[in-house]
Amino acid sequence: MSSTDSRTPRIDGFDYRRVTVGDGVALHAAVGGSGSPLVLLHGFPQTHLMWRHVAADLAADHTVICPDLRGYGESDKPADPDGTVYAKRAMAADVVALARALGHDRFALAGHDRGALVAVRAGLDHPQAVTHLAALDVLPTLDMWEVLHGTSAAVAFHLYLMAQPPGLPERLIGAEPDAFFGHFLDVWTRGPEAIPDDVRAAYLRAGRAAVPSIVADYRASAGIDVTHDEADRAAGNRLRMPVAVLQQDWGAALGFDAAGLWRAWAPRLRHTTVSCGHFMAEEAPTEVVAALRELLARAE
Repeated sequence: MSSTDSRTPRIDGFDYRRVTVGDGVALHAAVGGSGSPLVLLHGFPQTHLMWRHVAADLAADHTVICPDLRGYGESDKPADPDGTVYAKRAMAADVVALARALGHDRFALAGHDRGALVAVRAGLDHPQAVTHLAALDVLPTLDMWEVLHGTSAAVAFHLYLMAQPPGLPERLIGAEPDAFFGHFLDVWTRGPEAIPDDVRAAYLRAGRAAVPSIVADYRASAGIDVTHDEADRAAGNRLRMPVAVLQQDWGAALGFDAAGLWRAWAPRLRHTTVSCGHFMAEEAPTEVVAALRELLARAE
């Protein structure tokens, strides 16, 4: 990776742009390669840097676009007075607007963790724009809340913390942001070498600067995002494009059929279990690249 600031890693060979996507919000994005477009969306508590290995490989034959999501990294972090600013519907609209601003009306889309939730919402709301969709190590929002129960739900304590009304979560996390964000980087990674020191430091800096917006993102997933998912489920709205889901085998550990839950949303699903930690694009990039290439080869 290269850097314009010794503290800020960049993806080698990628250009960096700031693109206004609507409502005065601008996204910071890395763009590289040439060919059919592919947008990669990061998860928590990361930035676009989580795709550094995957993006560099896929840029050999695709135009790869890696933004920081609204509220994360170097993208804008608007205030959220009514609980809608970080709805996945709003964040998905950002992604579609970003791609269009870069000249792509149709594109493939892959997301990890929070980014996967944004990708799913984009696929549901903008099926004419999303040609292929991949989701890494997450469940759709509505299913996630439905399967969490009992002591097993302790692994998702942060979901419940950040679902609380504004004030307390921001104060608690803001008091020790490095400890909070660093906890997930530690316990969700099987091999610490997957996130080198400079990248870890960048994630922690980004987290410190984004506590209110990250909390707002999670709070939306306990509120307006559930409402949107419920409406889609009731209406029979589904992901009609080819879909690939890569997950750890935590569905079996927690007592549910992850592939079955996904198939209810994605009739054209291919579900794969990957043997690594949560941050699979950093821990198992070869497997992730292979799965994305297989997805992109499937007919629309």
